Amino acid sequence: MAGGEIKLLVRILDEAYFRKSWHGTNLRGSVRGMSADAASWRPAPGRHNVWELVLHAAYWKYIARRRLLGGERGSFALKGSDWFERPAELGETDWKRELKLLDQEHRALREAVGAMSPADLSLKVAGSKNDHATIIYGVAAHDLYHAGQIQLIKKLR
Repeated sequence: MAGGEIKLLVRILDEAYFRKSWHGTNLRGSVRGMSADAASWRPAPGRHNVWELVLHAAYWKYIARRRLLGGERGSFALKGSDWFERPAELGETDWKRELKLLDQEHRALREAVGAMSPADLSLKVAGSKNDHATIIYGVAAHDLYHAGQIQLIKKLR
């Protein structure tokens, strides 16, 4: 089953992000057709909006890839880390650009995972107790967690 584990992890990443699966809406599906206005709606003061959740997910895909590959810090497309508050004056063009960023980060992560060997999965991430496999399926769980949050925010709106 050489490479079977890698194929399975890529499949899990894709199902949590954009492929049809049994569990229902995935992350990309949760924002399909959403406007910038809807994405920037905040359910309560101090709470994250959908736009911020999208960028948060993109950032953690980047972090996971960086950890798997041992890449340099500070190379994410936006300044800052983890949560990115979006100014009210941003519009549809900005929203579409940042959705593309999410797509790009997903593609880059799945390519990095697809290029791994089965032996790489048990390697520990530098400075962490977690191995590569844990980081990879953790990204899928993270995507689905935030997909559920987005679905709830849409209902609240």
